[in-house]
Amino acid sequence: MLIITAPGQGAQTPGFLAPWLELPGIAERLGTASELAGCDLIRFGTTASADEIKDTAVAQPLLVAAAIVAASALSGSALAGSALAGGDPGDVRADAAAGHSVGELAAGVIAGVLAADDAMRLVGVRGTAMAAAAAAGPTGMTAVLGGDHDAVLAAIARHGLTPANVNGAGQIVAAGTLTELAAFAADPPAGARLRPLQVAGAFHTRHMAPAVAALRDAAAGVTVTDPAMTLLSDSDGAAVTTGKEWLERIVAQVAAPVRWDLCMQTMADLGVTALIELPPAGTLTGLARRALPGVAQLAIKTPDQLDAARDLIEEHLADSDRHSHGHLPEWRLIVAPTSGTFRSPPGRGDAASTGAAVALTADLGTVVGRSGERAVAAPLPAEIIEWLVEEGDPVSEGQPLVRVQPEGGPGGWVPPDRREGA
Repeated sequence: MLIITAPGQGAQTPGFLAPWLELPGIAERLGTASELAGCDLIRFGTTASADEIKDTAVAQPLLVAAAIVAASALSGSALAGSALAGGDPGDVRADAAAGHSVGELAAGVIAGVLAADDAMRLVGVRGTAMAAAAAAGPTGMTAVLGGDHDAVLAAIARHGLTPANVNGAGQIVAAGTLTELAAFAADPPAGARLRPLQVAGAFHTRHMAPAVAALRDAAAGVTVTDPAMTLLSDSDGAAVTTGKEWLERIVAQVAAPVRWDLCMQTMADLGVTALIELPPAGTLTGLARRALPGVAQLAIKTPDQLDAARDLIEEHLADSDRHSHGHLPEWRLIVAPTSGTFRSPPGRGDAASTGAAVALTADLGTVVGRSGERAVAAPLPAEIIEWLVEEGDPVSEGQPLVRVQPEGGPGGWVPPDRREGA
């Protein structure tokens, strides 16, 4: 089983697009992408400096456009019916797709959920809005390398920070105000190394709330379809089966942690045997090398590697009878909306106990933090499989709280009152 992945912000390097412009048609497609996103992607991808392409409003469109045009070159045709990339999304031969942070937009195009033109319009809004939100306050991010996983999360919560990226393989990124990050640096978790990141702000945290509103407005006019292949969401690693849910997650993701660790766990559960990372590649294959031993990986950096990628696809692409949504994970995770103390709902031992059916928006408890209480609600009708926290536990924003089985989703769970013979 083969998955194609698209990297997120921070993967870009000066000049990485230059060799791709030697392929026929790529310059024209990037020119169209530049118009849609509102910035000169050819210049930024070839001659711009490292400082210039750190700009969030530049980096995000650059990454999405690069992944889309590389995927079209890999397939030998273009993508998803548009001026940028025209053609049939089924031409991209893969069993699954996933993207890290902004890379999810490229993954959505590859999976046939939205047109490439719409992806470029959305990423233009996303990058500009996130840059504006970052400029509103002195915030930042720090990579935490190593240390005990639970101890690292506890330390992040203790300092009021958010685990904005939980990447697996011993990598967690803490995000928040510069004051909070300075206190964290003075009191680091045991056995961990801290590396401040050169980013403009605290992405994937509550500080990005204004960008969520801007992206939601832009997404309102976008037409989506259901994925043509297994499409993972990096909010919880789940496979998303409808375009509507995918778009809703893409919007909310701007201010919510990225759980790439859970994406890789789903890849393992699905039986992925090969992973291809689109340019500017290297980050996600590096994580997979440590977290998914035995899985073949290829980081596509230049067009010279396209033939090797096609060979990997031929070797690992699943047979048609194995490729179906029947292989999707049968559960979802509901995570903490903020950092604080978890409080169980009244009647936790009854209505919200293990095995209970819960309705859409059902009250599953609250997280009490410094900024007040935030409700924990069911995002879909489901059955509770397992609680991962207890009353009074400290939790970090994005920390899994409860595992649920979606009603009528993969696995075919049906509420008790609708079961045969009930």
